[in-house]
Amino acid sequence: MSFIWYKGAYAHYGPITTIFLRLFISSVILLLFTFLIIRPVIKRSHLKLFFAAAMFEPFLYFVGESYGMKWVSPVTASVIVATIPLFTPLAGKILYQETLSKKNLAGMFISFLGVCLVVWAGDFQMKAQLLGVVLMFVAVFSAVGYAIALRRLTPLYDSITIIAIQNFMGMLLFLPLLLIFENPWGLTFSMSFNNLLPVLYLAIFASSLALILYAFAVSKIGIGRSSVFINLIPILTSVFAYFFLNEPYTLSKILGVLIVVAGLLFTQWELLFKRR
Repeated sequence: MSFIWYKGAYAHYGPITTIFLRLFISSVILLLFTFLIIRPVIKRSHLKLFFAAAMFEPFLYFVGESYGMKWVSPVTASVIVATIPLFTPLAGKILYQETLSKKNLAGMFISFLGVCLVVWAGDFQMKAQLLGVVLMFVAVFSAVGYAIALRRLTPLYDSITIIAIQNFMGMLLFLPLLLIFENPWGLTFSMSFNNLLPVLYLAIFASSLALILYAFAVSKIGIGRSSVFINLIPILTSVFAYFFLNEPYTLSKILGVLIVVAGLLFTQWELLFKRR
């Protein structure tokens, strides 16, 4: 839903303002919970890892995604993001010796083919401006870098602590951009509840809950297998775009949905159906 909420937020705020508010709200909620309930002991030597994670995501990832969203449709953006599982497993294998079976690789390929079907236009051309596509791929490779940093953090800290500190550092990284490129002093004139609602959704569900669950998944099944589930993003985005943005839902999209799900099941076959 984040691609849908972006469109709502951009009606009232710029990209940097949207990201800053999103991270500010998320940081306040998660830091209060972390230091009042969990009370972790953060080693100073690990701050570099937290900073690396924050630099990749949210900073570089959101710069690419948020500005890219200005020039591509939500569905096109989501299918570019869905290429993350094609690159992330390679990083996991090279850096962490994560194993990928032939079923895993075949499932990734099948699932990506389904993703392509979901976003094909009627004339088999993906309609998007080049600048938007380039920026979205900045987000893709930032996500791969983030997964690498996250893989090193998850054995050391719980998921909530990781995301709380990561989002706080990311908010600080965005503060200079907010002051330079956008007008934070005018925010008081657009701070109605209805205007802030999409930002609240982004903060609570996308920047907090979704990232916590993703970090937990990485700690259990690794970055390669976790990233494959990103292929479900364009599927759900196309469904939500149909209902909320009146984007058409064609036969090719329906077929693509089925192929993505089949590929995803194939990729996770050993995990889902192994003998216990």
